[in-house]
Amino acid sequence: MMSLRQIRYFIAIAETGSVSAAASAVYISQSTLTTAIKQLEEELGVGLFERHAKGMELTHLGHQFLRQAYLIMGSVENAKRSLQQSTDDIAGVLNVGVTSMVAGYYLADLVAHFKRVYHNISVRVVEDEREYIEHLIIGGELDVAVLMLSDLDNHFAFNTEVLTYSRYHIWLPPEHALLKEESLNMKSVLEEPQILLSTDEMERRIRTIWEAQNGLPNIAMKSSSVEAVRSFVSAGMGVAVMPEMAYRPWSVEGDRVEAKQILDVSNTLDIGLLWRRGGVRNELINHFIEVARESISQPTFSA
Repeated sequence: MMSLRQIRYFIAIAETGSVSAAASAVYISQSTLTTAIKQLEEELGVGLFERHAKGMELTHLGHQFLRQAYLIMGSVENAKRSLQQSTDDIAGVLNVGVTSMVAGYYLADLVAHFKRVYHNISVRVVEDEREYIEHLIIGGELDVAVLMLSDLDNHFAFNTEVLTYSRYHIWLPPEHALLKEESLNMKSVLEEPQILLSTDEMERRIRTIWEAQNGLPNIAMKSSSVEAVRSFVSAGMGVAVMPEMAYRPWSVEGDRVEAKQILDVSNTLDIGLLWRRGGVRNELINHFIEVARESISQPTFSA
């Protein structure tokens, strides 16, 4: 039967990328660790890691299991915390990095939840471009970041964990003809003038969605402001492919914005944590990660 010990060992390898580093982190021999992971894979009936010269890399199913493993261990830690010490005894400063999109639509609720649990920990937030945030984390000036994750994340330098995701849909002005369609595909969307959001890697991500459909859209406007995109759409200047988390039904001018799913777009905008792999780190990171896991929600959208 699967044990918490096996799950803890699995997480250690996933976070360090090697059996030797993981064994040191959990204070057991490499052979014991290897045996435990082999038994876990046999019980699950899937391969969790790919073994190669640089170490151990999670398989696709391994990534899926890691998310569940974090949830399990987070629940265990939460139960222990409720029975052991008061969070009043835990104090210090936690430095958190964030990119602009995540700051505006996700971070505030997470930090508020964290402060309700650990009200003696001061949270300092730095908002900047992703590359600079990663630089500050490697240098130890930031402890953890909350940002958009992707396959481009350097898994040898950082640990990452997806907390939630946001599907893409199309923003439309009221009375637009596409609102009458029972279902929408990207081909129909790309026939319309596009309002393109350019902030925080969004232009690259949206262009990737277009390119997957071999689309060459007419870009009517580019803006780094989500609110500007909303206003341009509501004014009838075009439509916009946007992540669900940014949707609000009204522009700042008070005009209506509609949203509809695009059936042939499976891409998601994944929001999660990024922190430095290895080395000495601020122990308060662990508390932040635990609270973030407790805050995980699965978004829903209907149109």
